[in-house]
Amino acid sequence: MAGRLMKSIGALAVLGVAGVAAFVVITRPQPHPPTFWEGLGSPDLANGEKVFSMGGCVSCHKAPGASGEAELVLSGGLAIKSDFGTFHVPNISPDEKAGIGSWTLAEFGDALTRGVGRDGSHLYPSLPYGSYARMTAKDVADLFAYLKTLPKSDKVAPPHEIGFPFNIRLALGGWKFLFFSDQPRVTLAKADDQIKRGQYLVEGPGHCGECHTPRNSLGGFLSDQWLAGAANPDGEGKIPNITPGGTIKSWSAGDIANYLETGFTPEFDSVGGSMVEVQKNMAKLTKDDREAIAAYLKALPAR
Repeated sequence: MAGRLMKSIGALAVLGVAGVAAFVVITRPQPHPPTFWEGLGSPDLANGEKVFSMGGCVSCHKAPGASGEAELVLSGGLAIKSDFGTFHVPNISPDEKAGIGSWTLAEFGDALTRGVGRDGSHLYPSLPYGSYARMTAKDVADLFAYLKTLPKSDKVAPPHEIGFPFNIRLALGGWKFLFFSDQPRVTLAKADDQIKRGQYLVEGPGHCGECHTPRNSLGGFLSDQWLAGAANPDGEGKIPNITPGGTIKSWSAGDIANYLETGFTPEFDSVGGSMVEVQKNMAKLTKDDREAIAAYLKALPAR
């Protein structure tokens, strides 16, 4: 009896070790292969500036309260409060010590699109790499080159304030296993080039789903409710449903494009709340890109 018990315990121990090993392997940080960042040609700074606006980088990475030209000093420091703790936005200025001035393109790109830190650790999805994962290598490279042209700041953002168990970065591998993907959020039949461009902008650099899609208790998107509206992270009201079954139900594609450019709805209401910053960035895009975003939103299934 004792011998059988010991064998059973031993077998369970082996299974447990194997299970832990499998978890570590499956959930390990997975950067792009180095070749992903090769052969991209000379950086296009004009495109990099456009990608910068698409991504709304300035909205989070400027110093709190900064305005005008000071907004381009990307010293970070914004505190983002969540159910999991408070995240402090980092400095992404070209400063060699406090910012990303000494980073390589691969280090920057893997952080942005794979959620892998410079030290090889998992990053928290407060950086919306779950959306940026859809960005092309060329857009990432051009953005990186543009960021290098901006003013330096030697300010270091405070560390995140994350309690147990969310401060265990190994667990983020499990979160990625469940929720991280670089595949399209929706499959649209007969999507033309304009809709495909809009899908790229909305699902990728524009990261619209980060606010407009509801989440489960682990912070993952409810995939069947893509862009169907969500709780306001600032605490009051709700982020609207922007599928054809929600706020934009009666809007034409032209109405949506005009709203992104001017900040005025068809009813002559003006943009408000956190959307003010988003609309300001959208206004800097080309007319074609704003129209592509509108076409994609109108092509979505109504929720």
